[in-house]
Amino acid sequence: MSTSRVASLGEYLREQRRSAELSLRQLAQEAGVSNPYLSQVERGLRKPSADVLNRIAGALQISAEHLFVRAGLLEEEDEAPATTETVIKADPALTARQRRALLEIYTAFVAQNQAIVEAVASVEAAGTSEPASGNGATPESTPVPVGHANPKE
Repeated sequence: MSTSRVASLGEYLREQRRSAELSLRQLAQEAGVSNPYLSQVERGLRKPSADVLNRIAGALQISAEHLFVRAGLLEEEDEAPATTETVIKADPALTARQRRALLEIYTAFVAQNQAIVEAVASVEAAGTSEPASGNGATPESTPVPVGHANPKE
């Protein structure tokens, strides 16, 4: 890893720590590394191992793969296709709290949509026109709360 890449990684980690509103000491404790070592990483004086980057990513709730690419441990094309979760975790413009909130909302939407797909499949398998829930709701007739976008629009 080049000196400039180490420094760039350190700056990025400092930005992420600050956006997560964590002190250096708090992040070091959550990542299981020493405070002086983490300080050296942030200042670009030390090159962290993949294990340390993985623990820091977990503590910051950001994508470890993104850190590996920034550190030069993975090539950009070696990275798996971006998932919504990976993109949210890698977005430096979001705080840790915002990332958690977006991930919770996204997960809830995915679960809700999966439940609808399963209900429709159950109805189709049974050969009836009523969903398994018996409430008469179908994906097309499910009311959308006021202020929420209709996914069909």
